[in-house]
Amino acid sequence: MDLALDWINHNYFELIAAGLGFIAIFLQIKQNVWYWLVSIIMVSMYIYIYIDAKLYADMSLQVYYLVISFYGWYLWLFGINKNHKHSELPVSTTSIKLRRLLTGVSIGLFFLISWILVSFTNSDLPYWDAFTTALSFVATWMLARKKIENWLIWIVVDAVSTVIYIYKGLYPTVVLFLFLTVLAFVGYRSWEKDLNVKSSDFRG
Repeated sequence: MDLALDWINHNYFELIAAGLGFIAIFLQIKQNVWYWLVSIIMVSMYIYIYIDAKLYADMSLQVYYLVISFYGWYLWLFGINKNHKHSELPVSTTSIKLRRLLTGVSIGLFFLISWILVSFTNSDLPYWDAFTTALSFVATWMLARKKIENWLIWIVVDAVSTVIYIYKGLYPTVVLFLFLTVLAFVGYRSWEKDLNVKSSDFRG
C-alpha cells in the first residue's frame, strides 16, 4: 500500500496529464469544441514531462500542439468563415493533391527532426521520436481541419508511442496511449458515419 501511495505521489503530475488525455479523446471523437481547451491544459503539462524524460522532439511537438490548439479552437467555432460568424466546420476527406503534399511534409520533417536530435540532443531514441513527431505534426493540422484521415495517422503514432513509453517507463502514459490507439479506430468510425450522413444530406 505504501509503495502504491509513493508511486502515485511521485507520478501524480503525469497521472493528471494522462487523465486529461482520456477526457480530450472523448471530446475529440464527439467533435466537441471544448476538446481544444482540455488539450491546451494537457499539452502544457506534457511539455514538462517530456523535457524530464529527454524526449525533446515530443516536447517540441507539445509546443506545436499548444499553438495549433488555438487555431483548431477557432476553426471548430467559426469554420472557414471570413466574417468570424459561427459556421460548423464539416468532416471532410483529404484530396489526393493534399495527401501528396502532407506525405512530403512528413518525410521532410522526419529527416529534419532526426538530424536535430542526433546532432544537438542526448535523445536515446532519436529516429523513433522523430517518426512519431513528424506524423503528429501533420495529423494535428488535419484534425484542426477535420480531415477524417487524421485518425488513421493517429493509430500509427499512438501504437508506436506506446512502445516508446514502455521503454521509457512512463507507465501512466503507456496506459493512455494504449487507450488512444483503440479510440483512434473508434474515432475514425464515428467521423466516417458523420461524413456519410452529411454526404447523403447534401445529395438529397
